[in-house]
Amino acid sequence: MCREFGAVTEAAALAAGRWVGQGDPEAAEAAAVEAMRAAFAQVPISGTVVVGKERDPQTSPLAVGSRVGMGGRPTDIVLRALEGANIVARGQAGAISVLTAAAPGNVLQVPEMYMQKIAVGAPAVGKVEMEADIEQNLEAIADSLGLKVNELTIVVLDRPRHDDLVATLRRAGARVKLIQDGDVMASIAAAIRDSGDHAHIGIGGSTEGVISAAAMQCLGGEIVSKFWPLSRREIEAARERGIEDIEATLRTEDLVRGDLVLSATGVTSGDVLQGVEYRHEGARTQTLVMCTKCRHVRFVETVHSFSPDPKAVAFWKVR
Repeated sequence: MCREFGAVTEAAALAAGRWVGQGDPEAAEAAAVEAMRAAFAQVPISGTVVVGKERDPQTSPLAVGSRVGMGGRPTDIVLRALEGANIVARGQAGAISVLTAAAPGNVLQVPEMYMQKIAVGAPAVGKVEMEADIEQNLEAIADSLGLKVNELTIVVLDRPRHDDLVATLRRAGARVKLIQDGDVMASIAAAIRDSGDHAHIGIGGSTEGVISAAAMQCLGGEIVSKFWPLSRREIEAARERGIEDIEATLRTEDLVRGDLVLSATGVTSGDVLQGVEYRHEGARTQTLVMCTKCRHVRFVETVHSFSPDPKAVAFWKVR
């Protein structure tokens, strides 16, 4: 099934990639959603979107509650057809299409809201705490990696809500890498050895938190998180999903468990994935596919031919 899920995010990335630099994030996302919906129709699952955009499934394809697949094994799906629609609109780096697939009941069905998050690689698992001071967590991460705090690079979304966090990180001596969007790939990079990024810290979407947890499950890293509700309605939405303690710290295994697949395809090039590259006769994509059951992490480069001439794909160099 790994290959099929890879094809789903590739289809969404190919559609969204046509909108790079066009200044229309809504059109880019709509194209990705429609392409992903159509691609899911070729996957032999009986899937249900359990975490994602909360809209009316009758009018919004791939909203929470939507059914996907051609029929087969029951599967829970968490997705962002396009993470980084604004990135695509501005022609900037790091946009992806991403999904996670798991057995029913193995994903915490979080409502669409904010979460505080700390994502780290394998050496720092169990060594960071949501309630600890930033300085304490930085020391723990640095010690786990055999580094000094001033040698750490911490990735943070560039948002006004993070101004105090960024100031604290810099006072502690850490280097701060600000990104416009894309906290899923920021978490993945933190768990990849020699990526140059050592942690992702900050407040972002709950869907991205669950997908990041799936990535940590595959890569041996860890995410530590906590809900960040902005209204009473969001607290009630969490309780409607069986989440009684909105103040609880949630670690990787609280968000996802069991075997799962994660597929992410680059739309615009970033630190981990190359974006879609178009030519007259076709396009090239790069996809990261991870599976806990197969115990593999694959970077898959695919040439998609738009020409009936089989020779058309022969002119692509390996990058």
